[in-house]
Amino acid sequence: MRLLIINPNTSAEVTELIRAEAARSAASGTELIVQTAPYGVQYIETRLESLIAAGAVAEVIAAHAGEIDAGEIDGVVVAAFGDPGMPALKELVDIPVIGITEAALCAAALQGYRFSIIAISDRITAWYRECVEGFGLAGRLASIRSIREALGGIGSVQQDFGPTLVELAQRAVAEDGADVIILAGAPLAGLAREVAGQIPVPVVDGIAAGVRLAEAVVGLDSGAHRAGAFAPPPVKARSGLSAALDRALDIAQGAGAVVAGGK
Repeated sequence: MRLLIINPNTSAEVTELIRAEAARSAASGTELIVQTAPYGVQYIETRLESLIAAGAVAEVIAAHAGEIDAGEIDGVVVAAFGDPGMPALKELVDIPVIGITEAALCAAALQGYRFSIIAISDRITAWYRECVEGFGLAGRLASIRSIREALGGIGSVQQDFGPTLVELAQRAVAEDGADVIILAGAPLAGLAREVAGQIPVPVVDGIAAGVRLAEAVVGLDSGAHRAGAFAPPPVKARSGLSAALDRALDIAQGAGAVVAGGK
């Protein structure tokens, strides 16, 4: 199995955190292709930044459309909390595209009823709450707690705020009734392994959840979206797109047309 894992942030440091945790989490036979967004912001904190990142992620997927069409890539993981571009990116290719938010929420929902999200920024919490509502899980969200101090560097959040993040998680359990903790965001990749013993409930890492659930969904071999809400976009005139994205749309729409035509 080959998975394309995309960091929608532009930070190379965060990409390395993603790469390390993905490698620890993946099954022994899974090959990982880890890519960084070609443009955007160092780390995504707002809806607008997520919108920008969505286009960057689409470009990375499009650059690999030929490999995907040839069966050389089996799944895609969008490795930023908030899932920039999701679920629209599911329309672009006929393999599973999994966001680490949807994966983490699914993993948390399987391990407890109420979950809390621990975030790296107070600004980010309103958007995260909207994401949870979008997945229909608002009633199971115990709380979102966040760091309220300025970050020294996005690649060193774990080192700079490790005790703070653990305290936030402990308070979410004791005061908010969380059955499961989600450590949100790629900058926290791998932290769950280190602090699980300090938190008295299951702790979910978004990168680990994204990789393992992507492997599971690929393994289900359920088939592609050729109709319904996630079918490829209809054929129409378009302009100004990159050559890669233009070709990716041609591939997606061509495959959809074949099925629609009954061939």
